[in-house]
Amino acid sequence: MNPSQFRTLAHQMADFIADYWERIESFPVLSQRKPGDILAAIPLHAPQRGLGDAPESWDAIFADIEKTILPGITHWQHPNFYAYFSANISGPAVLAEMLSAGLGVQGMLWATSPACTELEQRMMDWLGDAIGLPPKFLFSSRRRGGSAGSGGSGGGGGGGGGVIEGTASESTLAAMLAARDRVRRGGAKGQYVAYASNQAHSSVVKAAMIAGLANGPDDRTAVRLIDVDDGFRLRPAALANAIREDIEAGRVPFYVCATIGTTGVTAVDPIADIASVLAAANAPYPIWLHIDAAHSGASLICAEHRWQIKGIEGADSFAFNPHKWLLTNFDCGCFWTADAAALTRALSVTPEYLRNAASDSGDVIDYRDWQIPLGRRFRALKLWFVMRHYGIDGLQAHIRRHVALAQLFEQLVNDDPRFQLAAPRTVNLVCFRLRNASDAANKQLMDTLNATGKAYLTHTVLPRQANAPHGSLVLRMAISGTLTMEHHVRETWALIQLTAASIIPIESSR
Repeated sequence: MNPSQFRTLAHQMADFIADYWERIESFPVLSQRKPGDILAAIPLHAPQRGLGDAPESWDAIFADIEKTILPGITHWQHPNFYAYFSANISGPAVLAEMLSAGLGVQGMLWATSPACTELEQRMMDWLGDAIGLPPKFLFSSRRRGGSAGSGGSGGGGGGGGGVIEGTASESTLAAMLAARDRVRRGGAKGQYVAYASNQAHSSVVKAAMIAGLANGPDDRTAVRLIDVDDGFRLRPAALANAIREDIEAGRVPFYVCATIGTTGVTAVDPIADIASVLAAANAPYPIWLHIDAAHSGASLICAEHRWQIKGIEGADSFAFNPHKWLLTNFDCGCFWTADAAALTRALSVTPEYLRNAASDSGDVIDYRDWQIPLGRRFRALKLWFVMRHYGIDGLQAHIRRHVALAQLFEQLVNDDPRFQLAAPRTVNLVCFRLRNASDAANKQLMDTLNATGKAYLTHTVLPRQANAPHGSLVLRMAISGTLTMEHHVRETWALIQLTAASIIPIESSR
């Protein structure tokens, strides 16, 4: 495919994507295909002969996208997608993704593309500053005493800095490996123990399994899941007791993951209190405090939401995903650490074929040493395009619009006696359920709603509460779609009310 042919098809693909965005509401949010339908529509073997170089030969591919792919898509960009947390996109981010693919950069070393590395450093400082991270997490804070890369393998020495990982799950693992390496180098022996709340993301347990610390997902010796309070926040006193018990038993507490915006209900763990517990624990080795703000971290770009990170000065690392709620398409998980040297010591391997003068000088960042894989794409372009296109003001408006819509939906739920709120709202997620109804009835409501194709919600199961004696399954309404407007929220609420009427009449809920 020569540049001229590519240009023609690229224009056609851009038109296709733009048209898709314009007609996205014509599709059912949740794919209506059954298991195996897509497989059956695709030939068992690859074609022996290609379509040819002529752009019109691609008409068959565009036809198959329309006929086979789109019906098999759950439309994450649909304005009535309220399930999980969004993987929202924007035009600037998609353009950056296209440029990244076209440039074909493999940014494992500074030398393999200086712009890839140094733009990422600057973007991590731009974003870190924009969400209110302390200077110790930024590259700029250590340039006063020397270059950004001085002092260690991979440019990890001399302070903190940030890196774009694939997801917050990778950041959880990277932080755990750095924490383990730090105590191991200090001479720690015995059973290492990590801690998180029982509402924390499953990636904490999975990281311990990958690191060889946990024998499986149910190993509660290696990973202690701490009880939560009525707001589903980690209880500092329970954490303190668990750490004390482990120290007395000869085990090695080494890692705590606090969550800003739990997956289930966006609960916010009390970072300041947790940091105080760690400071007073009298542990024989330093305990690494990692903050997982995968979804809710985007809200920190608005000053009024920074109460969530009170005490962040006591943390060793912090992560969130701009690809969830900050108009930057997947994948873009941002990870900052105050101790880059610990991270790169844990992850650095330097075979002869990667040695080069720039890396040996210690004056540059080699991001291969800040992540699990060797290779990496030019993901910083997405942040660069998005932040320049929207500016901080535009990103703040984006977040505030969704929070306002969540407040609206919360009020609508409160005003209907058939429903009740199931957890405190912190930002843009509203958890609710049918009042005085069983879990089966609530699940029936969700399944019936999703089957219409007009909206898509998911559920979680919470510890039983006094105000919901009939069940613990709750519905989650996550309002964060790029295209979601007030009329979509109101129309979805009307659909929920109508669906509920077929399950539990209003009289029976009083």
